[in-house]
Amino acid sequence: MALALAAAIRRGERTCVAVAEEAVRRARTSKLNAFARVDATATNRKLPDGPLRGVPVAVKDSICIKDETPTAGSRAVGTWKAREDAFAVARLREAGANVVGATNCDEFGMGSTGETCQRGATRHPLDLRRAPGGSSSGSAAAVASGIVPLALGSDTGGSIRLPAAWCGVVGVKPTYGRVSRRGLLAYCSSTDCVGVFARSVEDAAVALSLIAGHDDGDATSSQECVPDYLAELSTGND
Repeated sequence: MALALAAAIRRGERTCVAVAEEAVRRARTSKLNAFARVDATATNRKLPDGPLRGVPVAVKDSICIKDETPTAGSRAVGTWKAREDAFAVARLREAGANVVGATNCDEFGMGSTGETCQRGATRHPLDLRRAPGGSSSGSAAAVASGIVPLALGSDTGGSIRLPAAWCGVVGVKPTYGRVSRRGLLAYCSSTDCVGVFARSVEDAAVALSLIAGHDDGDATSSQECVPDYLAELSTGND
């Protein structure tokens, strides 16, 4: 899991390079069709110190990664490339996370099974004949199969919650405005939310604490202070 992996890297038991190489290899050889793109440069990337240093993460392909084309599962986007990372992606990078690739999704987020991507359907990690749920299908499948311990997704009407439930992982669809939408290809701007997939509640809590907060580039982002969600798990606060 993400926190345990980050701790092992800090103790010198694992290296960022070896962890990245394993994630890239598994993403490339997986039969799940979870990834739209795998970034081989992740294996030699210099990462800043932070709570997630060296932890590989995946990003739904409707969320911008700098200098890449967020296809949102469609050929219609063409060759346009993002000029900057999405707010949530930038926050994870600042925390030391290593973005290893972009994950497949239902075309433009308009699907709930993961079967409408123009690259083909994403497969369920436990049974390749079954659907993993959508639209953030690739992110859920990548986390559930252990390719990465954390992934970003987006949710308008269930696109994080459905695949998280179908794949048996933790999925957090935050309150609208808790996480900036800057860098997310819009489906329905008044309800779109960026959120996280993880293998544990604790990992999800830390990831949400990192990506939440006000963004001057998104007027709908909340100005409320971001609590320490991990600490609140132990206190039982609602």
